[in-house]
Amino acid sequence: MPVVAQVCPDEYADLAATHVSRLQRTSIRRGEWGAVSAAHPLATEASRDIFRLGGNAVDAAIAAQAVICVVMPQAAGLGGDLLALIHRNGIVSAVNGNGRSPEEAPVGTTLDGGSSVTVPGLVPAWVSAHERFGLLGMSNILRPAADLAGRGITVDQVLRTGLERQAHRLALYGAEGWSLLQKAKGDLWRQPELELLLRGIGESGVNGYYTDVAIPAMARAAQRNGGTLHIDDFRKHRTLITSPISVGWGDRTLLVQPPAAQGVLLAMAAQWLNGHDRFSDDNRQHVLVELINSVFAHRDEAKRGASLLALPLEVDVLRAQHRGGPRSYLHTAAVSTADAGGLVVSSLVSMFDDFGSAVFVPELGIVLNNRAAGFTNGENTWAPRTFPVHTLAPAMLTGLGGEVLALATPGADGQVQTLLQILSHLRWQGEDLASALTAPRWRSQDGSLVVEDDHPDMEELIARGHHLTPLPSGDDIFGAVAVAGYQDKNPFAASDWRRQVTTGIL
Repeated sequence: MPVVAQVCPDEYADLAATHVSRLQRTSIRRGEWGAVSAAHPLATEASRDIFRLGGNAVDAAIAAQAVICVVMPQAAGLGGDLLALIHRNGIVSAVNGNGRSPEEAPVGTTLDGGSSVTVPGLVPAWVSAHERFGLLGMSNILRPAADLAGRGITVDQVLRTGLERQAHRLALYGAEGWSLLQKAKGDLWRQPELELLLRGIGESGVNGYYTDVAIPAMARAAQRNGGTLHIDDFRKHRTLITSPISVGWGDRTLLVQPPAAQGVLLAMAAQWLNGHDRFSDDNRQHVLVELINSVFAHRDEAKRGASLLALPLEVDVLRAQHRGGPRSYLHTAAVSTADAGGLVVSSLVSMFDDFGSAVFVPELGIVLNNRAAGFTNGENTWAPRTFPVHTLAPAMLTGLGGEVLALATPGADGQVQTLLQILSHLRWQGEDLASALTAPRWRSQDGSLVVEDDHPDMEELIARGHHLTPLPSGDDIFGAVAVAGYQDKNPFAASDWRRQVTTGIL
């Protein structure tokens, strides 16, 4: 699993110049005690602070996730979910911090506002993961986020843009008085209610303040806005820590999140490629696109988990079939961490849509997820106390010599696609990790194929019948992979040059 950057051949001068520019913005760094790659620079710094205090990779991941909830409320929050893969001593555990639908059915069929809220699983998942794997006290781990919420953050353009897009929904579902709505880019925004919530969790976990104040407040907010979420739904919630789904990937093993996450779709694609890897570089990207569309035909069946690996997949290796499948959702934030003990974390935190359901909880200064909007048809139809198929799909590669590589990216249905392209670059195209992260990407969505406008295979894809929509390189739609790992007895981290992903080491 080499991590040293290489440069393209000189005969492709124009593409090489672009590639070198991307490589210059791609950071791969080795640490002695810890390494982190996270969706926001302040989250990365919080992880480094935790490593300085003697925390491990799980402590550092939680700290980064908490900061993301403060600085990126459009993407993640304490009213949302967490899914993670954690490697320790050769064993990978899957933390499923997602919640079920309420016991009581919503009125009507539209899943929006309060009726789109499932039990928020983030905080219970923090506590469960920390109890099993953590070192430092939770008060220390959450302090950077709590301090930041109290001190205030500067509203950046990303947050302001998300706010403008969702302002009408936020106003509709109770956030008219939220101070954020009055903030412009560059303004200081303090969150005293969120600060109190974070400090309360740090002191008492899911007991005390969270149980006595936060849970009733979240239930009331959902009910005020058309939902049926009840305190009893929270009481019945349990964080599941289980085994991941695994498939071979060359001389390594690929591990993905089990149900109800759709990470199994990545495993299905990998298994198909294991038996159908005799194609040239000329049609490789076409085959990957067709493979993605084939596996996404089974998205609503993702709750079947590993049993889907036995299904045959139809892939036309010559011509585009325009099967569609993946959707154009975005959102979510990634954190990957690793430490000198070989503990490695691949994680994603999410609200689903920007600002989730837009249901505001004034007592806590947060909004709630709209994960129930992920229910669709067939096996994924809404039912009481049921998990919707979940878009979060963190992944991990393990190999000989104790090598571990954690990969996580935002992008909803784009997550599986981005990861498959990176895995392909690493395995078949002889690329190191830096080159695999910088390489131009595509995304299949809503029946079309969106590509970064400097993608070298555009003509080949058009010739095979794909309908291409070029977008500027680095557009948010192409993901932002957070990578951390353990190799040669050292932790390392790598950052995608897209979005705000940054790395830190200690």
